[in-house]
Amino acid sequence: MIIQREYLTRVKKKSFIVMTIIGPLLMAALVILPVYLAETTISKEKIAVLDETGWFYQKFHNQQDMKFTYVNKDFEQAKAEALAKGEMLLYIPLPKLNVPVDAELFSLKQPGLFVRSYIKTVMREVVQDKKLLANGIDPNVLKSIKTNINLVTIKVTQEGTEKKSNTNVEMGLAIFSGILIYMFVFMYGAQVLRGVMEEKQNRIVEVIISSVKPFQLMMGKIVGVGLVGLTQFLLWVVLTLALVGIFQTGIFSSEMAHGLKSLTEQAMAAGQTGNVAGNAGNMAIAQINGLLSTINFKVMILSFIFYFIGGYLLYSSLFAAVGGAIDHDADVQQFMLPISIPLIFSVAMTSVIASQPDGPLALWMSMIPFTSPVIMMMRIPFGVPYWQVALSAGLLLLTFVLTTFLAGKIYRIGILIYGKKVSYSDLWKWLRY
Repeated sequence: MIIQREYLTRVKKKSFIVMTIIGPLLMAALVILPVYLAETTISKEKIAVLDETGWFYQKFHNQQDMKFTYVNKDFEQAKAEALAKGEMLLYIPLPKLNVPVDAELFSLKQPGLFVRSYIKTVMREVVQDKKLLANGIDPNVLKSIKTNINLVTIKVTQEGTEKKSNTNVEMGLAIFSGILIYMFVFMYGAQVLRGVMEEKQNRIVEVIISSVKPFQLMMGKIVGVGLVGLTQFLLWVVLTLALVGIFQTGIFSSEMAHGLKSLTEQAMAAGQTGNVAGNAGNMAIAQINGLLSTINFKVMILSFIFYFIGGYLLYSSLFAAVGGAIDHDADVQQFMLPISIPLIFSVAMTSVIASQPDGPLALWMSMIPFTSPVIMMMRIPFGVPYWQVALSAGLLLLTFVLTTFLAGKIYRIGILIYGKKVSYSDLWKWLRY
């Protein structure tokens, strides 16, 4: 009855329903909106080029967001006409020495990053080519020997199975998973603490424990709130997968591909000259799909559920004990900080663990129950031996049983104590009763 009450009262809240719906929409928006906004808000900048050197004539090619025109007028006249039309003026004066390395860009507004980068890149390559020719070196020869190296990492298991991997994707997914576990454990653990404190402050608990034992009340709250968190997480997964499925049907596929192609063209225009390949958007999408295919999302989701439940049960039992021991919000920090330090330390070590997932620090922290929910979840995307996962899970469950037993002893006494400022010595006495 306690589990049912805790579960239903929270699931029926408007805040739960709103966040359950908004969560997947926000995650989908993080992927879709940047491409959509970049495509719909893009404006074509008109740039007039006044080149007194003659080196850069017809070297600036029109891009998706830039259109170049060449003028041959007096500088002041060209600047006045360009600004009057709302255009930019790129002025390349005659150099004091032999090589033109200075230019001025006049505009009524701050030029964008891609505009500046593209102009600087074109000028740099033209000047470099001139210097090479002056020294008897063919620039095309140097360009032809430039080679991009594609390094594919393949992880070989002890059984000899080979599997492609991508360190950057795995590192990003590891850090994201660890922080998500941290947020969920704190968020729902704090709900247990607040629920216990509210019932104690309102003296409702005195009526409740006349029918049930304090330990049953504590466990009912822990399990009930945990089921709420698990329900919300599963709904997020289902709704997110549904949104992904809708996009994969092709409703937005052409717009997405076009948007990715546009972003790719801009990025390449900032780093090199010339035209971008017409299938750049399709190549980008294929590359993303290839990277995602290296991740076993079934293992990730199942591992997340287990370590969320295990970490939540472990910490929520401690949060429930704290909530039962104190009367006022001012005392929360005194007891919450020692409990929270392992979780905070785990998040602080995310970059270290992600860079060395098989190192001794990562191994030991993934075995210690108070840090394993975050650290083991970070190691799983890189691949962890089964015996390490089993040992970590077993230690986590055993520690949960022990902390629940100890927290129950504090809870059953502290829940009925009012108006007394509890100290650590009091908690130690209650543990020995």
